[in-house]
Amino acid sequence: MDFPHPEFLTGGATNGEIRDLLARYGKIVAKPVFYSAVGKKGKAGLVRVVDNLPDALAAKRDLYFTSLGEGRRKVQANGVTFEAFIPSEIEVYFSITESTRLRRPQFTISPWGGVEIESLEQDRIHTGWIDPFIGLKSFDLTNALRDTGCPPRFISPLVQHLPKLWDLYDSYGLSTIEINPLRIRREGGRYIPLACDIKAAFDQDNPASRRIGLPETIFQTDISAFEQEINMLRTYQGQSDVLELNPDGSILPFMFGGGANSAATETLGQRAIFASDFGGNPPYEKMYEIARISFRHHLESANVLLLIGGKANNTDIYVTFRGIFDALRDHMTEHGHHPLYVVVGRGGPNLVSG
Repeated sequence: MDFPHPEFLTGGATNGEIRDLLARYGKIVAKPVFYSAVGKKGKAGLVRVVDNLPDALAAKRDLYFTSLGEGRRKVQANGVTFEAFIPSEIEVYFSITESTRLRRPQFTISPWGGVEIESLEQDRIHTGWIDPFIGLKSFDLTNALRDTGCPPRFISPLVQHLPKLWDLYDSYGLSTIEINPLRIRREGGRYIPLACDIKAAFDQDNPASRRIGLPETIFQTDISAFEQEINMLRTYQGQSDVLELNPDGSILPFMFGGGANSAATETLGQRAIFASDFGGNPPYEKMYEIARISFRHHLESANVLLLIGGKANNTDIYVTFRGIFDALRDHMTEHGHHPLYVVVGRGGPNLVSG
């Protein structure tokens, strides 16, 4: 797709190539590359503007494997880029995404973009629907830019290029595309908008997402130490599936069965530390190890232990409960008493004994 962007180098650039880029533009912008779609790099201090080679190399060392996120749920960078610095009177924010409420594509635009985009007044940012059979039209963008106070001289250059992003979104299976900022460079008597930072997410259920030919490793999410330990317990009997949701949550949920997983995860929201499915009649040893790992990583921040599931057909309630509470007893013997509410909702074989 022919969309203007600054000249850039990857992290593998030689010192000579970086020096030449500095000579052409005076300044360059160094920033990390994340495979996961993350924002707020600027606010986190991960975007560096440098004007000499030593500072550029120092930024490369600092940013190449940096991480971004909160608590224990962080995303690690996988490289760095050096981009030509583009002086600009304005910074434009633009995105196309899918409304999860109405299941329709929408665009958002503001000529007052940059790191402060989230704190803008409503009259400085515009969101509109996109008819997927018609696409994003120039008049929609023209009206939106006028309504948000964009300087008139920049409207035409933006309207000439931004509709191309709908073609990219629609043709390659994207679920989100975001440019922030889009800076505008003057070349002779013309203004050229340049995409200076892009965030994109693909709908992997859409076959069109494979057209671009990205390697599968791009879509692999980072696995936490807790998830990795639990996943190592997978055996022929019993499930041990977890997804860490909020390490700072307050509810430690042991869920049994896919129905319980879906219902409890939706109900608990951010209070759930993880989503899980430990059904399939796990043996005592496996349930004990799952509980020990869970308590070691997350009991300190929890105040509720939740055991929830439907009426089991073959899972031995006594065996699973004994594994969990033996692990809880042993954990508190080693680490001291921890106040904890226990909530149980379960049915099935050996329920009374359990």
